[in-house]
Amino acid sequence: MEQTLKITNVLSDPTRYYIYQYITKRHQEVTVQEIAENFNIHPNVARLHLSKLEDVNMLASETKKTGKGGRPSRLYRLSDDVIQLHFPYRDYMLLSKVAIQTMITLGEVGKKALYMTGKRFGTEVIEQEMAKRAPGNELEFEQKLAILKSAATLAGFYPEFEANGDQTKIYFKIFNCPFKEVAKEHTETICNMHHEFLKGMFNALFESVELIEKENMITGCETCSYQALVTN
Repeated sequence: MEQTLKITNVLSDPTRYYIYQYITKRHQEVTVQEIAENFNIHPNVARLHLSKLEDVNMLASETKKTGKGGRPSRLYRLSDDVIQLHFPYRDYMLLSKVAIQTMITLGEVGKKALYMTGKRFGTEVIEQEMAKRAPGNELEFEQKLAILKSAATLAGFYPEFEANGDQTKIYFKIFNCPFKEVAKEHTETICNMHHEFLKGMFNALFESVELIEKENMITGCETCSYQALVTN
């Protein structure tokens, strides 16, 4: 409870809250000067905000040389700690571990059910996003890509998307895995479920899709990255 109060106190400052949001979307380390320039505040004020976020383990920092000469700079990034606020207390992490362990105990039947459920939820994420839009003509490729971006952002993936010129390939990266803590204990099962979740998202928008994993953060990569071969 004490840590929860500290976090809510730190985020009660609007500027500090938006600085944290900025860093979550930045996908890389930031400097005091970058924050100062983006939020039009003095570097000393920016440093104070960053230090407050680091004090409650929302950020981590280290001193590095930036390659631009001069003295090393202190670089700030998102902490690996999971920040969850629930009033009253809820332990959803424990519930997820219990559920996953139960499915694994059931063997291949349980895993198959988990993957099918993951794919269905991926489809539902897209359907919920499409329901916000006015019904009309068939969606163009760019509209489908925009829906994917929006849904993946709402799912907490902190994604980046890029398409090739002929609109047959979509490259995307996930900078945050919402299942990371559970995946560390059950890597193959959770990553396969997540793969099906993503396929469900794509299948809801495209006629066909082949999803190819390129990088996986659980194995030490900075992101989970994929190439999707799609038929519009």
